[in-house]
Amino acid sequence: MAVTIHDSWKTQLQTEFERPYFQDLIKFVRQEYSQHTCYPKGSDIFAAFDHCPFDETKVVIIGQDPYHGPGQANGLCFSVKDGIPHPPSLINIFKEIETDLGQPYPKSGNLDRWAGQGVLLLNATLTVRAHRAGSHQGKGWEIFTDAVIRKLSEEREHLIFLLWGGFAKKKAALIDSNKHHILTSGHPSPLSANRGYWFGNRHFSKSNTILTRLDNKNIVW
Repeated sequence: MAVTIHDSWKTQLQTEFERPYFQDLIKFVRQEYSQHTCYPKGSDIFAAFDHCPFDETKVVIIGQDPYHGPGQANGLCFSVKDGIPHPPSLINIFKEIETDLGQPYPKSGNLDRWAGQGVLLLNATLTVRAHRAGSHQGKGWEIFTDAVIRKLSEEREHLIFLLWGGFAKKKAALIDSNKHHILTSGHPSPLSANRGYWFGNRHFSKSNTILTRLDNKNIVW
């Protein structure tokens, strides 16, 4: 299984890679990929890190699981490959950006354009078996991604964490709110959005306002 991860993350997470739980996790993932169809493809498992170096991270968005349908997952939370129909949550994200920033709805659901600007698109679980949502939860990925969040909180300053929905909001306990900016709202899924918990959160303009205050380059959402 080919895995790429940016050197800056290798340096920060080397001790995590060497821990017994991570070795067990890799064995599990290798077995799953050899016996079943799993997503994303092996070379994209660490894509969120590869596209967004540790020292260049400005905004962190936390998802839960990769998409489990054919051709969707590309290693970035909420993102799909070019040419793939936009899932409901991504549609609602783009609708909020339309309203918040007055930008036209984009053709591509590939969010690597965000990652390249310093947005870490981190799923709590980085792999999944096809058509079985949550099938790789509880195998060690959450320990790893929690360590990533802690590392960012400890080693960096003035990051913006966007926590959408109950699952993501629990990650606030890992973040030093005295050093970082935490914005929370409901999840962009239709169930939450249609109840009024997503639309109008203006997280995209709010993030850029914070970045401007920090003399940092805005994100082109």
